[in-house]
Amino acid sequence: MSAPPPPNVERRLRVVAVLALVDLVLLTALITASLSGSRGAVGVLGPVHGIAFLAELAVVAQGAALGLWGWWYPAVVLGTAGPLGALAGHRRLRRSSGSR
Repeated sequence: MSAPPPPNVERRLRVVAVLALVDLVLLTALITASLSGSRGAVGVLGPVHGIAFLAELAVVAQGAALGLWGWWYPAVVLGTAGPLGALAGHRRLRRSSGSR
């Protein structure tokens, strides 16, 4: 069994999870608004989703720069355009550390 991750990693992973869930909700709302033709909602949700995505990417990139996890994590977040990659990476890191 692996040792639990340091508190700094745990805290950052919680931040990533919260940002990813917020981003997922925003992305879902953005796609729904786009498909329904609601230009006003798209005009608001697009930039807000973009800011959430950039915050999510910044947190995982900073964690990689600090050596808390590998650069694969920001690459996955960037490659999947956000929340799905962030949540998948979060799950992988939690599983590999033996945390719940």
